[in-house]
Amino acid sequence: MLRARVPYIRHSATQVLTRRGPRPVQLARYSTPAEPQQVARISGWRRALQAIGRLTIGTVVLAGAGFYYVAYQERTPGPQLPHDPTKKTLVVLGSGWGATSFLKKLDTTDYNVVVISPHNYFLFTPLLPSVSTGTLSPKSIISSTRYITRHKAREVAVIEADAKSIDSVKKTVTFSDSSDIKGAVSTTTIPYDYLIYAVGAETQTFGIPGVKEHSCFMKELHDAEKMQDRFLDCVESAGFPGQSPEEIDRLLHMVVVGGGPTGIELSGEIHDFLEEDLKSWYPELASRMKITLVEALPSVLPTFSKALIEYTVSTFNEAKIDILTKTMVKEVKEKSVILQMPDKSIKEVPCGMVVWAAGNTLRNLTKDLMAQFPSVQTNRRGLTVDGHLRVSGADGIFALGDCTATSYAPTAQVASQQGAYLAKFFNKLAKKDNLLVEKQLLETKEVPENQKEGAKDKLTTIEKHLQKLENPRPFNYSHQGSLAYIGSEKAIADLPFMNGTFATGGLTTYYFWRSAYLSNLFSVRNRTLVATDWIKVKLFGRDVSRD
Repeated sequence: MLRARVPYIRHSATQVLTRRGPRPVQLARYSTPAEPQQVARISGWRRALQAIGRLTIGTVVLAGAGFYYVAYQERTPGPQLPHDPTKKTLVVLGSGWGATSFLKKLDTTDYNVVVISPHNYFLFTPLLPSVSTGTLSPKSIISSTRYITRHKAREVAVIEADAKSIDSVKKTVTFSDSSDIKGAVSTTTIPYDYLIYAVGAETQTFGIPGVKEHSCFMKELHDAEKMQDRFLDCVESAGFPGQSPEEIDRLLHMVVVGGGPTGIELSGEIHDFLEEDLKSWYPELASRMKITLVEALPSVLPTFSKALIEYTVSTFNEAKIDILTKTMVKEVKEKSVILQMPDKSIKEVPCGMVVWAAGNTLRNLTKDLMAQFPSVQTNRRGLTVDGHLRVSGADGIFALGDCTATSYAPTAQVASQQGAYLAKFFNKLAKKDNLLVEKQLLETKEVPENQKEGAKDKLTTIEKHLQKLENPRPFNYSHQGSLAYIGSEKAIADLPFMNGTFATGGLTTYYFWRSAYLSNLFSVRNRTLVATDWIKVKLFGRDVSRD
């Protein structure tokens, strides 16, 4: 059979041919080819987006690789020079701001360094109030002392122990193991050539009855953890069935004693905890919580400008935080605090918790050291030191930080700068000692006739360097500004500007406060942990559970 001829059909962009002849068919308008300019425009945008995408991916990959490299370098320190018996021994007491700053800047090549401290870590104290309310994890604001010492040129011995006594004549330090589990040897004595005394201070209670027994301090890491636990304990006890309205009000009344930066920041953190978390999880109790700040001086934050003090007071008033100035604490009881009001009247205020953030006092070790030099160590505020931070009357002892009596405020900023200064001082001292040894060798060594001129020139150069190192500059404090968080995502800052100060406060200052503290943390690990904690709290809130 013959197949029927199938008509040839051709499709084109403008018409369809059939057996009946050509018939134009209009295509949909969206099928019309794009104009060349439009195609070029679309292609240009596509290329730009692709370039941005590649750049973003490349940036993320490079940043991630850089972050990993820095983190890897931090946790994998290289080999160190071993202990050298020919070098002088430098003992550091403490691991606070002064001691840690000293260790970071010190060139350990020319010394055998020993660090003795009851804690084997450095605590970033400005963020301690954030730990007390769960904003930050305790581990986020501590940095191991060994992290610093393991990155030094020569081995540094780190001993977790309590210094018990110092013999300034024999130049020895006696210390004992401070851990719960002790070995066969728990007390020992070591000699020193130089002693860096940076033991800090302890909380001042002014001999007021009940402060040690019934208050929470805000000095060490365990103080912040204790306060957080007691705070939640008060809240949970207030929610226990059958509590009277008076008892609920008492349990939910938090009293903070001390109007300095620590007391102000702590009050702000408690207020944030209340507004951002407790209102959600304890709605029946949150409205009854009360915060009172007690200060003996006429105003809070005495080191800040008047404008910032007024701004802080105004912010606290809006947050319903009571400020009692010219008010003294006479006694702290288990369930109340006795106050002497501005008019000298005595008032008993029921409360669930008292947090004590009011001043420092000398440690017993410092008092014992001062007693060895009764003729020159007469200042009750602390050790008297000269311009180079040498302890008056002592040989080879240098002191810095809160244990000294200087014209500077006992702040972390002062101690940190003193530590950096002392490190430079000892670096120059080692350089001077090396030059003296080299000079002595040149003067005693027999030099060939053809090398005498060169030796003479070298000796002249050494003498010039020695003259420069002979009179080191005394310590000079450079104030870098004061910062404080006042709650409600607001902060205040007194910053040096030109020949005066620049005072600012508010949300922008709050972000500056955070960035400044992040940059001052001692390691990438701490910066990462603190930033992560802030993000976590912003997204999920603070944890109100207790173990």
